[in-house]
Amino acid sequence: VRRAVEMVELDADPAAVRDLNRIVHKTIRSVTDDLDAFKFNTSIAALMKLTNSMTEAFEEGKVDGETWRGAVDNLLLMLAPMAPHISEELWERVGNPYSVHTQPWPSWDPELAADEVITLVVQVNGKVRDKIEAPAGITEDAAKQMALASSRVLSHTEGKAVARVIYVPGRLVNVVAR
Repeated sequence: VRRAVEMVELDADPAAVRDLNRIVHKTIRSVTDDLDAFKFNTSIAALMKLTNSMTEAFEEGKVDGETWRGAVDNLLLMLAPMAPHISEELWERVGNPYSVHTQPWPSWDPELAADEVITLVVQVNGKVRDKIEAPAGITEDAAKQMALASSRVLSHTEGKAVARVIYVPGRLVNVVAR
């Protein structure tokens, strides 16, 4: 508890705050979708992943108290449907108003939940040849250029004419070479 109080006085690292907020919002989105589909196991897995990220952020001490408190409150709100008694006890111990079960469900911000970097799978003639990291908002032309410039792709298209390049936004670039 003493360490959590000290976090209020910390100068927060903007990158660490952004990363913690991103994982919190991604988890809210994931748990909300999973609970709607009655996928309790995957909800619990997402909450465990959030807990691990929060532990890491806490140990590094780079987030401020407000960000930390928001992450804890959202974790407890999402935990409440699956572990009602312990979440109620923890909700009270962190000093929140009566009953976690009377609080509104947390909402997530699509901008905060969005990834900054995506992994594009690059295929040559239908076979996976490379996976490249690209900015999330990459254009079709830029994705095709990155894929064609990959050394692993070049080795499979060497001496062949590129007949077509197919792009599936945010997921795949398929190079057809003959």
